[in-house]
Amino acid sequence: MRLHVNAPTGTRIEETGAIFSAVEEEIRRVVAPEDLDVIIDNIGIPPSTNLAYSDNVTITSSDGEILISLKEDHKVPTPEYVRRLREILPQKFPDVSFYFQPGDMMNQILNFGLPAPLDIKILGGDYKNYKLAQEIAAKVRHVRGAADVHVHQIMNQPSLKFEVDRTRAAQLGLTQREIAENYLISASSSVVLTPNYWNDPKTGRPYQVVVVQPHITALDSVDAVLGIQLPGKGQSPTVPLGNVATVKRAIAPAIINHVNTELAFDVYANVQGRDLGGVVADIEKIVEEFRPKAEAQKNNTRIEISGQAQSMNEAFTRMGAGLIFAVLLVYFIMVINFQSWVDPLIIITALPLALCGIVWMLFATGTTFSVPSLMGAIMAMGVATANSILMISFANERLADGRPSIQAAMEAGATRLRPVLMTAFAMIVGMLPMASGLGHGGEQNAPLGRAVIGGLVFATVATLLLVPVAFSLVRHRFIRNLPLAELPA
Repeated sequence: MRLHVNAPTGTRIEETGAIFSAVEEEIRRVVAPEDLDVIIDNIGIPPSTNLAYSDNVTITSSDGEILISLKEDHKVPTPEYVRRLREILPQKFPDVSFYFQPGDMMNQILNFGLPAPLDIKILGGDYKNYKLAQEIAAKVRHVRGAADVHVHQIMNQPSLKFEVDRTRAAQLGLTQREIAENYLISASSSVVLTPNYWNDPKTGRPYQVVVVQPHITALDSVDAVLGIQLPGKGQSPTVPLGNVATVKRAIAPAIINHVNTELAFDVYANVQGRDLGGVVADIEKIVEEFRPKAEAQKNNTRIEISGQAQSMNEAFTRMGAGLIFAVLLVYFIMVINFQSWVDPLIIITALPLALCGIVWMLFATGTTFSVPSLMGAIMAMGVATANSILMISFANERLADGRPSIQAAMEAGATRLRPVLMTAFAMIVGMLPMASGLGHGGEQNAPLGRAVIGGLVFATVATLLLVPVAFSLVRHRFIRNLPLAELPA
């Protein structure tokens, strides 16, 4: 589990650490000792020397993440612990906000690096859109199944604003750029301006060389910052920063995001106890309510929904089109094979019942529609079509021997009963381990197995009962008067 914790904005890192310790104690009360393995904290922004040290979304000294690792044989499922922590932690720490980030590799990839599967973006406009983002977040919090709803950007970060007296600085031979660079070096080392590397001649491995002023750890007050020495010119070798600048307390954004050079605010939301599609449908209604308000600002403000919701819609559209295309392709191939438009139509009469079986099985097992379940639907369609072909081929042979359509259908059902049952039974038994969802990561492929099993159970019944009935009715009604030589092969 990957828990992100936001203390009140402006909290010093020492106080943030104390808050994290209290949160850890509460986590140890919620998670059973026999299930808990280790807890690791990452507090504050990563070191400026290398941002690759951490991939979390910490942006100030008042936030961080808690990594909670469970033992392999933990008894309580991970989603249940997540649900308990979401319920208990906000009650115990009302001044602190919490949200869970994806802890597994699959969801991290599906989220494209975002901290949540749902991202409502407010694009364009100006900083006034932050209030619009807060209003949308307040509405989304009331959506059933939406969890960890929050605005990513923080706009009230306490800061110190330095105003340089450029006339005074020019008299001392200093420019605005020189003052800014010397301040950054004193406060954050030389890496923020000119990263330097030294290559080991033996191993060829590069090492970063960082220049740090001796008093860097002593910048613990405003007076200490104003005492930073700047390189002077003329009689004075150094000039204190306070001689050329004044400091004021101000409020500034802690993070500013842009998408294609446009200002962006993000409302993140997670999903708990409900399918992603249902949550997205309710959120889309809320977004539609706010779109007129965004357009009324006349500053090119737009609201978009991205993240897994966008990927899901694209995947479902393509998989749905693939399913329809697969049925049509199979139908046209059978038209060529049977040299008839009627027989393939009789064969695919089993497919609607197969779709009913897929929906029934997913509903009975509490499984939502997903890409694996749609893939299982395509597989079930293929096996159902193959079994129906066995039935119709044998019935056509008996029809060509002069049997009436009803008798030909009954003989086909009796003769092909064993092959159809064996094919369906072998496929169902083979899919049972996958449908059970056991083992590490088994729940990811379980929808595929369940869709195949549900589709084949209903399709087998349709193949043995519905397809022969459809064959006998169509043959008896439409082509009963044809001579035997003119009957389709």
